[in-house]
Amino acid sequence: MAKKMKTMDGNTAAGYISYAFTDVAAIYPITPSSPMAEYVDSLAAKGMKNIFGQKLRLIEMQSEAGAAGAVHGSLQAGALTTTYTASQGLLLMIPNMYKIAGELLPGVFHVSARAIAASSLNIFGDHQDVMAARQTGVAMLAESSVQEVMDLSAVAHLVAIKGRVPFINFFDGFRTSHEIQKIEVVDYADLAKILDWDAVEAFRRRALNPDHPVVRGTAQNPDIYFQGREAVNRYYDAIPSLVEEAMAQMAKITGREHHLFDYYGAPDADRIIIAMGSVCQTAEEVAEYLNAQGEKVGLLSVHLYRPFSVEHFFKYLPKTVKKVAVLDRTKEPGALGEPLYLDVKAAYYGSGMDPVIVGGRYGLGGKDTTPDQIFGVYEELKKDEPMHGFTLGIVDDVTNRSLKPAHSDVNLTKEGTTACKFWGLGSDGTVGANKSAIKIIGDKTDMYAQAYFAYDSKKSGGITMSHLRFGKSPIISPYLINRADFISCSQQSYVRQYDLLAGLRKGGTFLLNTFWSDEQLDTHLPASMRRFIARNDIQFYTVDAVHIARELGLGGRFNMVMQSAFFKLANIIPLDDAVKYLKDAVVTSYGSKGEKVVNMNNGAIDKGIEALHRVNVPDAWKDAVDEEVPVNEKTPAFITNVQNVMNRQEGDKLKISEILSMEDGTFPVGGTAYEKRGTAISVPVWRPEKCIQCNQCSFVCPHATIRPILTTDEELAAAPEGMQSVKSRPAKGMNLTIAVSTLDCLGCGNCAQVCPGKALDMTLLDDNLRDAQKYFDYGVDTTKVAVKNVPMKKTTLIGSQFEQPLFEFSGACAGCGETPYAKLITQLFGDRMMIANATGCSSIWGASAPAIPYTKNQKGCGPAWANSLFEDNAEYGLGMLLGTKSVRESLAAAVTEALEAKKGSAELQAAMQLWLEKRNSGEGTRDRADLLRELLEKEKGTDELFCRIYSDNDYFVKRSQWVFGGDGWAYDIGYGGVDHVLASGEDINIMVFDTEVYSNTGGQASKSTPAAAIAEFAATGKKTKKKDLGMMAMSYGYVYVAQVNMGADHNQVLKAIKEAEAYKGPSLIIAYAPCINHGIRIGMGCSQEEGKRANACGYWANYRFNPTLVGTDKNPFTLDSKEPDFGKFQEFLQGEVRYASLKRSFPEAADALFEKTENDAKMRLAGYKKLAGK
Repeated sequence: MAKKMKTMDGNTAAGYISYAFTDVAAIYPITPSSPMAEYVDSLAAKGMKNIFGQKLRLIEMQSEAGAAGAVHGSLQAGALTTTYTASQGLLLMIPNMYKIAGELLPGVFHVSARAIAASSLNIFGDHQDVMAARQTGVAMLAESSVQEVMDLSAVAHLVAIKGRVPFINFFDGFRTSHEIQKIEVVDYADLAKILDWDAVEAFRRRALNPDHPVVRGTAQNPDIYFQGREAVNRYYDAIPSLVEEAMAQMAKITGREHHLFDYYGAPDADRIIIAMGSVCQTAEEVAEYLNAQGEKVGLLSVHLYRPFSVEHFFKYLPKTVKKVAVLDRTKEPGALGEPLYLDVKAAYYGSGMDPVIVGGRYGLGGKDTTPDQIFGVYEELKKDEPMHGFTLGIVDDVTNRSLKPAHSDVNLTKEGTTACKFWGLGSDGTVGANKSAIKIIGDKTDMYAQAYFAYDSKKSGGITMSHLRFGKSPIISPYLINRADFISCSQQSYVRQYDLLAGLRKGGTFLLNTFWSDEQLDTHLPASMRRFIARNDIQFYTVDAVHIARELGLGGRFNMVMQSAFFKLANIIPLDDAVKYLKDAVVTSYGSKGEKVVNMNNGAIDKGIEALHRVNVPDAWKDAVDEEVPVNEKTPAFITNVQNVMNRQEGDKLKISEILSMEDGTFPVGGTAYEKRGTAISVPVWRPEKCIQCNQCSFVCPHATIRPILTTDEELAAAPEGMQSVKSRPAKGMNLTIAVSTLDCLGCGNCAQVCPGKALDMTLLDDNLRDAQKYFDYGVDTTKVAVKNVPMKKTTLIGSQFEQPLFEFSGACAGCGETPYAKLITQLFGDRMMIANATGCSSIWGASAPAIPYTKNQKGCGPAWANSLFEDNAEYGLGMLLGTKSVRESLAAAVTEALEAKKGSAELQAAMQLWLEKRNSGEGTRDRADLLRELLEKEKGTDELFCRIYSDNDYFVKRSQWVFGGDGWAYDIGYGGVDHVLASGEDINIMVFDTEVYSNTGGQASKSTPAAAIAEFAATGKKTKKKDLGMMAMSYGYVYVAQVNMGADHNQVLKAIKEAEAYKGPSLIIAYAPCINHGIRIGMGCSQEEGKRANACGYWANYRFNPTLVGTDKNPFTLDSKEPDFGKFQEFLQGEVRYASLKRSFPEAADALFEKTENDAKMRLAGYKKLAGK
């Protein structure tokens, strides 16, 4: 058939191929593999047929362990079954992988290989996960590029079916899974021709079937188990030749030849590298260069890793090899070497050849592996005794195992390739625009294209870096751009935060989105940037995309302006063609939203070209002098030496010695306060004359960037000039300032939206407002403004906001619906909190290295936070509680012993007695602990018992144990643990941030997702109703349960949190959290308003179930929601894209599902009313 070229990433390629051979896919979302399953689900939703003429059936399970069980069962029933996973998810599948392999079932596990969480979570690519599964008996096939994924994924399916051995088909997470390339697509008709249909038929007939019943999975004794394990050997012995045969069949279809091991390089090479995955392409580039220079080197790319065929290994290897370096993308502490190295050593043993073989590690956790690092390996192999156990890409100045890069000046980019780099802010549209650009150039022209997107670990407000290459020949450079022809920056605040122009070639082009004039550039651009521009003849352009987008009615969505400007400046395709393709893409993307939206975006395309301004670079810039950067002596060394380096995107330069104190994963708290990123477009400006002093603005702020500050007259007089204030009504004799941290604010606007007096105006962040940061900094500096005792209780709305938030300036999305709850809890109990946090959004905004938003008060106390895994969080929190309880019970026994012995003064005895009696009461615990500690310090002397009690004085305070996580954890993968912990009866508090989707992995459906919602894995709308987790927990009768919604009722949230924490037993709070994944039409700046609307229409209900009222004359169940107006229910659904898009995509199903969702809500509410006695 004619070649069909398409621009796609590795996940899409794997999903496309797997669909052809799959009857059933059982899945569970995990980064970076979820897009494979999402793509497969989307194909099924469109009714696409696989090679069996059927639509694939996809089922989302509650965990990866559950998905593996479903894969196993489906295979036994005779359905060809596939799953997609990575990292911890793959590890959860290992028990079933043993079973599937043992029973010779043809399942395929597509894995975008990823790091394993050890001392920290890492979502990026390496081979730790697949190497942890290599012993299961599952065959393992590796790919190095997006095209190889397309070509060789089919081999995994073909051979699994024919050879009766399941396969792990893997490629590098992110580097290959998310790299977009222009590749050739294999046609299903061609795949059908090479499938062994007899093997498919035999598989169907072997399936469990009551028409010809058998039993599988028996319990065996020592007499035959061993023999049974050995009986499968012939199947594994046959796999290498079957794989070679399938590769040959694919080569006939594609013209691209592959083998179990592919060799590239000199036929008489004396030095070779052996590796798997994307690094092979980099090594191929390097080997090609070195051989052109007269050296003799090569690369052996491993495809079939298990079973490892020694025969095929030597088939293509030159016999002249003297030195071998084996690169492993994994780490096995304590081993003689990593797995591939050990296999290569074993293969050579007894071969009659005796080269020097060394092994090394590279690329762990997604570390970029660049050509200069590979040059360094070939250089090392020149030595008589090359180092074994080396590392690449890091500086190991502790055990000195790192190799130095070599030939860093060599540019391996093929002639005619244009390299472009784009700096953006998460959710500003830069990445989306670049994906559009790459598809336009890849699909509309005969050029090849490559795109890779690098992110930090903040949510939508984090940094993004897009790396795009375009050329006339295929691009095999799987590493970040280090030499660019064009660099664009969409955020003017970045000019002082990052080295934006690093790697820009002489005469290259730089585009900056800014409202600064040419004269202001002199002031705002750092001297180093001005010097670089002038000395390297950089073509410097500016465009004020923000104002253009605003004038057109696009708000903050200025990406189309930047995209058209790029097409004009980069000149990769004719401008007229680019404009046509862009406008065609606008119709495709926004046509359903109406002509007005299309016209606005078309206007942005035209304006982006018209408004481009070329800066006339002054000669004086060549000699620009660096400004003196003021040094704050109070800044901790960690911030200066580690955090700031990482935040500049220069963490790769950190040496091992510089992070030695963090080897167990420990990070100091409070780092976000030093970031001051200044990324908001607009920030709130306080109008004191309109303020009614309600503190609602502070209450709802997702990032703790707006706060009420109380000052005495003396403190106000000492404040920076211009600090506004009014006389405080709640705190008589004080002055009140609503202070805004303008450089930490993300500009969501929720504060202005909820303000009853409209005392906050969202205003463009200019130099004056950046300078206004000083008022906030002064107000929160406890050395200048003392902590005040206010008359209002901290459990009131107003009083709570005068408490210091011990969670601030997180990397959550602007307008996040989750973080206001976490912040509020820290204001109430933060100085004595322990938090176990499930992996997910709340662990990412809660603890993304290096800047931690959890912080401590002026006494040094604050939340102690830790994350274990996704699935075990409730149990992890219970373990924390039990560990603390054990120490405190021992402490109580010692205090009892001291009291019985009448030790100490009467005052100390009274303090010990008080502590003992009220040790499990949170109210006043800090005061009692401080008193006991102070008295013991005075009287303990050398008394052994007193010294023992005093040594555990940091356990005197009654801790508030919390378990944080999202609905994906609480409703699905962690539900068994949540249930068990609630059933334990222990004094533990569980907080569920309920976004009704898996927010962190991209919006997949959970059992919290209501019917009709479109989510990933529910492309045609979810068919089943939302699980009622609260009602299930209430069935125990002794669990405190509350459903809350901050947008609907501030006071009810406070009341529920207060009651839950005070209850001497398990508590569960389910908090409605509007999320960016919902596609809220009124915007995330109105996320609190969206919450309010959810309650008003009956979509959500607030209630509290308090077990302390059981057996009294009061009803333990209180329905706190007002009577809703269900007439507004459908309007609410249409206000969120997750529902509204169902109407557009599947109109025939939408109305029935919408009706079901409304009826489900009515049924839920009726149940609550019945409990409330209404």
